[in-house]
This record gives sequence, structure tokens and C-alpha cells, in this order.
Amino acid sequence: MPPERRRRVRQDRKTQARPDGRAGARWGGPPRKAAPSCQRKSLAWPRAAAAAISVASEEEKRLRLRNRLTLEKDKPAVERCLEELVFGDVEDDEDALLRRLRCPRVQVQEDSDDSEVEKEAKDNFLPQKKPVWLDEEDEDEEMVDMMNNRFRKDMMKNANENQLSKDELQKRLKEEFQHAMGGVPAWAEANKWKTPSDDESEEDEDDLLQRTGNFISTSTSLPKGILKMKNCQHANAERPTTARISSVQFHPRAQVVMVAGLDNAVSLFQVDGKTNPKIQSIYLEKFPIFKACFSANGEEVLAMSTHSKVLYVYDMLAGKLIPVHQVRGLKEKIVRSFEVSPDGSFLLINGVAGYFHLLSMKTKELIGSMKINGRIAASTFSSDSKKVYASSGDGEVYVWDVNSRKCLNRFVDEGSLYGLSIATSRNGQYVACGSNCGVVNIYNQDSCLQETNPKPIKAIMNLVTGVTSLTFNPTTEILAIASESMKEAVRLVHLPSFTVFSNFPVVKKKNISLVHTMDFSPRSGYFALGNEKGKALMYRLHHYSDF
Repeated sequence: MPPERRRRVRQDRKTQARPDGRAGARWGGPPRKAAPSCQRKSLAWPRAAAAAISVASEEEKRLRLRNRLTLEKDKPAVERCLEELVFGDVEDDEDALLRRLRCPRVQVQEDSDDSEVEKEAKDNFLPQKKPVWLDEEDEDEEMVDMMNNRFRKDMMKNANENQLSKDELQKRLKEEFQHAMGGVPAWAEANKWKTPSDDESEEDEDDLLQRTGNFISTSTSLPKGILKMKNCQHANAERPTTARISSVQFHPRAQVVMVAGLDNAVSLFQVDGKTNPKIQSIYLEKFPIFKACFSANGEEVLAMSTHSKVLYVYDMLAGKLIPVHQVRGLKEKIVRSFEVSPDGSFLLINGVAGYFHLLSMKTKELIGSMKINGRIAASTFSSDSKKVYASSGDGEVYVWDVNSRKCLNRFVDEGSLYGLSIATSRNGQYVACGSNCGVVNIYNQDSCLQETNPKPIKAIMNLVTGVTSLTFNPTTEILAIASESMKEAVRLVHLPSFTVFSNFPVVKKKNISLVHTMDFSPRSGYFALGNEKGKALMYRLHHYSDF
């Protein structure tokens, strides 16, 4: 074809392609200008890059899927099922699993728009298996034997309760605990727990964490009603005896307790509340000990026997036992009892025929004698060691001055036929007098010095037999009273409310028996008492933090 004809054919084709007869015109619109060559190249680059990235991503997914299938080829079916339950079905898209693990855990509330089918599927996601078989014995309520256990036997209310179900036993244990604690303690009540739900409580917590110091403190005064205490190992557990315990006393400066009895021995034990290891025992041949006590400084132990005028003094520093066969100027043949003054200067010996004698603690020589009408039932020093209180067999109380040895006052103990015991508080506030009828009268010391007929502040009538032992604790918050004529006849009186603690003694246990002696540790952390069975029972008082 000639060249001119070929050019004409091309022009005709271009005219047919664009009806408007102009090059570059769109269908049904105005003609457009041709884009420059550099702009056409720049638009082509993003399309090529996106295509390359898509190809690379598909290739990476294919390789990851092949590797995962290779790893899971030997994996058990159970493990694959478990992974599917935990992580979901991510066979086709592992990125979904990664996005799920990266997102924070939030509590998702149930959507109210969910259909019933979806809710039922959620509930039945983990189907519960039915038991293969049922044992009829499992459905029967198991019974607990109450007779062959000494602890459960005390919880029986009548003889027909030989067996109790577990639920009934649990209720009975709960009742026993609440009775011992005087009710439900605060920590056991569910509504007492505080939940920091508002901004105010959160601010309090932040303030608490920003400060340092001791946040645990005890009440300054002992509360009445329930005395929090724990039964410890017997003080003389490492040296058991069956003879009556006549004296139990804590050392005034060391964590040591002394136990003496009618087995002719004085023993010292270290107090730890767990094993109470024995330190030393001193045996006095043919000398059943009626009373023993420490000196005020704790360097000596004094021991006296029944119906004997010999007084043994054991020097703890030198380790020597010194017998005092005769006191210069003292003509007494029988020494009934003795007391050591709180300041450690005097020794008061109760004789016969109403005489009591004042000795020098250092030299053991007689300073002077005093006499009352009738026989001397008991005597004690005041807290400042300047006065002596003596209770007579006629029910009268005498107050003597130590320096002048003159009688300052004399009064009748209200309602008493004859006295058995007397004690003074260490703060100089109270005088307690125990009588044969089981009544303990508590007087104000000032009224005992000034009035001829003082009235007791309170009469404690919780005992029905003669009160033979009275002891104030060092803080004058507890008065221990006991009678050796009746088992379990011991009470702890709260001061100044003059009410008896309801949880002591535990009558159902009946392990105290007849009490002959009592004492508190120097800071009231422990309380000990001795009985006729040779046991020195010891209790830890939780209100007091120190020994």
C-alpha cells in the first residue's frame, strides 16, 4: 500500500475512535490534555510497589502456614483441640491471634442484643460430663462419733447425742467458739470488710502507703468482759511432780519463773510459753516447802517450811544455799508465813499468838515486833513499803507504820467472820480482803487509813468458799481471787469496773483443780497458778505485749 494511503487509513481510524473528531477527547465529554511523560511514570510506581508487597505478603503467609502444618503434623488431636478452644480457630489468619493477645483484658458485659441462640451457645461452650455411676453411700450423711473423742465429748448437750452429722458438728463448734469469744469477733463478720469503692477510700489508701511507722497498737486500758488469753505449756513441764505446788512466782528482772512445792524442791524455769526449759532445781532434804519467793532485786530465793523456824536463803549469784536457823532476838518456835517488802529492805514474819516480826532483809536481824488481837491470818506491805496491813482471825484489819511500828488504824472487814487473805495494789489505790464466806471486799487505801468504819467500793461474791489467795497484777487492771477448798474456784476481776471476766476459767475443761498460789509476770504478759496435782499452769495474756 502506498504511503499516502496508509496515512489516510490511520486518520480515519482515529476519527472513528473519538466521535467528536478530536484526539484525547473522552466519550460524551470535552477533550482532555495528554499528561506529561514524567507524571505518567510517577503514577505507575505506587501501583507496582503495592503489587510487589501483596505478592510478598501472600508468599509469607504461605510459608508460615506450611511451617505450622509441619510442626502440627505430629501433635496429638487432644492438644490441637485444646489450642483451638483457648486461642480460637486461627488456621487461616494468625494475625488475628496476635491482635487478640496484644489487646488489654477488659470485662465485657453481656450484650443485650445477643440472640438466644448465641447465649445458649456461650453457656454450652464447655459441656459438663455426667458421672459414669453414682454411689448411694456418698449421698448418705456421714456421722461423727462424739463419745470416743474427749474434745467432742464436752460439746454433747445430752446423752442421746452419741453421733452428730458434720453440719451439726460445725454448728456446735461455731457456738462453742462464739461462747468463748463472747460473741462473733469483728474479723469474722462479712459485712465488716471494707471495700475501697469510692475516691475517698482510695485517697486514704494512698496516704497510708506514703507514711511509715508502727500502725499496730494496743489499747491503753484493759477492756472488760472477755480476756484474750492462751493456755501455754505448764511452767514445770520439764520437772513434773505429783506433790502440791505451794509457790509460783515470776522473777522481777528476768524471764524466769520459780516453782516450789511439798516435794522439797525449788525449781527455776525459763519462760518461753512453748517448752519452758528448766534452768536449775534446788533440793532441800526433809524440808517440804510451804512458801518460797524472790527477793526484791531477784538475787536471792527465800524458802520456808511448815511448822519450822528455819529459813533457807539461796544466793543465786554465788550458787550457795544458806540456812538461817535462828534470828537474833526472835523467840518464835514456829514461823507460819513471811512477806518481802517491795523495796527489798524488810522481811515480815508472821508468828503465833498475834505477833508478826519485822526483820532486816540484808542482815536477817530483828528490827521490831508488832501484835494484834487474835491470830494473824495474812499480812502484806503497801506499795511504798511504809505500811503493813494485817488481817486477823476475828475479821479485823490492822494498819501499822513500818518506821514507828505503831498502829495507824483498825477497822472491821464488812461481813467477815474471820479473814483469810489480804493484798494491796501496786499503784497504792486498792486494798482487797478475802474472808471465809467467799466474799472479797475491795477498799480504797485512803479510806482504810482515815475511817474507822470504811465501806468497800465493791464486794466480789463470785466464790462460795473461803478466799485463800489474792493477787493484783502490776498494772492494777486485774485482781485474781481463788479458793483452795473448791475445784475451779478461781476468778479474774477487771478493774476498775469490778466485773469478772466471763471466759475464765473454762469450766468444761476442768484442768485447774484446787488453786494454792497465783502470780503475774512483771509486765502482766503471763499469769501462773499452782494446784494440788503438782502442775504450775501458765497463761499468756495477749493484751500485754511484754513479759
